[in-house]
Amino acid sequence: MVAADLLVAQNIGFGVIALLMIVGALRVVTVKNVVHAALWLVIVLSGAAAQYLLLSAEFVAVTQVLVYVGAVMVLFLFGTMLTRAKIGAEVDLNNTNWKIAIPVSLVLLGVTSWVLIDGFGDEQLPPPDQAAPVPVQVLSDDIFGPYLLPFWALSFVLLVAVIGAIVLARKD
Repeated sequence: MVAADLLVAQNIGFGVIALLMIVGALRVVTVKNVVHAALWLVIVLSGAAAQYLLLSAEFVAVTQVLVYVGAVMVLFLFGTMLTRAKIGAEVDLNNTNWKIAIPVSLVLLGVTSWVLIDGFGDEQLPPPDQAAPVPVQVLSDDIFGPYLLPFWALSFVLLVAVIGAIVLARKD
């Protein structure tokens, strides 16, 4: 009976975190201040880390926080503040084609949902007491073993982005 109570708590936690992520994602695209949009994106990315914690994937959650919430968001804010762009509320940020984006995004949501439901059907995750734990070393070897070169390439791309932001921000 305890395992069933735990699953109910996980479902409630998932719902609360998912609701926060949806609100955050909507605020990312509706707020008129680019710095505020970045801070709302931090909430969305932190929610993804919290979802990983619900799945007992602590290593992936910590990696999510360190890489995305930490490094990428700091780089984004650093680049935003280094450029000469106006920081604050802007009026002319809306695209004139936003009306077509709503049905396109709803169709995309429907197709994605259909593919996921068709692909996984009634498959369920094992209960937490029956799930086989994956050692962190195996998980890190699976992530960084075959993908080490792309990981390094991405770090160089981010370095070039920082250097580019500094060059753009220089006063000549």
